[in-house]
Amino acid sequence: MHLKPFRLERYFAKYEFTAPFLLCTSDSESMSLGELLAMEPDAERRFQALWLGYTESLGDPELRREIAALYDTVSAEHVLVHAGAEEAIFNFMHVALEPGDHVVVHAPYYQSLGEVALSIGAHVVPWRGDPERGWALEIDDLVPLLTPRTKLVVVNFPHNPTGFLPSAAFVGELAALSKQHGFITFADEVYRGLELDPSRRLPGFVDLDERAVSLGVMSKAYGLAGLRIGWIATHDRELYRKMAAFKDYTTICNSAPSEFLAALALRNAAGIIQRNLEIVRSNLDTLDAFFAEHARWFDWQRPPAGTVAFPRLKGTDVDRFCADLVERAGVLLLPGTLYEPGLNHFRVGYGRRNLPQALNQLASYLATS
Repeated sequence: MHLKPFRLERYFAKYEFTAPFLLCTSDSESMSLGELLAMEPDAERRFQALWLGYTESLGDPELRREIAALYDTVSAEHVLVHAGAEEAIFNFMHVALEPGDHVVVHAPYYQSLGEVALSIGAHVVPWRGDPERGWALEIDDLVPLLTPRTKLVVVNFPHNPTGFLPSAAFVGELAALSKQHGFITFADEVYRGLELDPSRRLPGFVDLDERAVSLGVMSKAYGLAGLRIGWIATHDRELYRKMAAFKDYTTICNSAPSEFLAALALRNAAGIIQRNLEIVRSNLDTLDAFFAEHARWFDWQRPPAGTVAFPRLKGTDVDRFCADLVERAGVLLLPGTLYEPGLNHFRVGYGRRNLPQALNQLASYLATS
């Protein structure tokens, strides 16, 4: 196994904790431990009494029940808790794939969704969205990519970095293709819950297809990245068993305080999601006005869900632009080339409250450039 450097994470490692204005983060606004504990009357007492021994490898039963409640056909026995979404991706790929398998990945994509498969020896091909149509995918574009060796199709709805969200009919067609061709659908759903129009919220893919795997995490929609809690949900008992066994070689079990706090957050998910959606809606209005004012610099499409968008930069190289911006103005944007070569776009994140301050800095930079 040989994994290439994770370009996006290496970029963040260089700037994330030194740049004053982070305008490309992918998570929602976080909260303090005290704010989270205040959501239930006796939570602080129970947290202080928490036993700090080993936890159950599959995940705390109460936490697994709370996660299962996010889906329609899932119970706790279908949920396997991991240390963030990254461990879940890594473990799943190593269990599901063998050298020579064929994998289709919704592109542009978060690097690990394709890179781990490549490191195993799988053949990975992109299923690209159309930037002229809000990065929409077409089922008709997927069909020619499928081969007799297609083991896996990886999708990400709502999408990072573009914010694309398909229709319920689209995911129904994809589930039907999975049944017809026998591939596994691995659905990265870490932004599920952050749809601007709640009627557009898709079912978890695990509820549509018995082969499917749904990926979730506490960091994106809930803004609790510091808990490092992610999960998969699947009805495939053999896949679940293999992933549980593989986890013995990675984290074995999760952090007891993190599992306690994640279960607390999920019991209060409606309020957390509502707060984060209010921030998202306000920030998107601000971004609409900003990009309208600076249309000579950027092409902007308002996304329907999530906390990230992928505007196109006009007339100049995005790598040079982002490097100069962070050096001169302290504003961090994420160049699209970190996803794949040739994308003169950048990721902007709008899940945090300080977006207006960061945009003011960007506006001042543009005024002097």
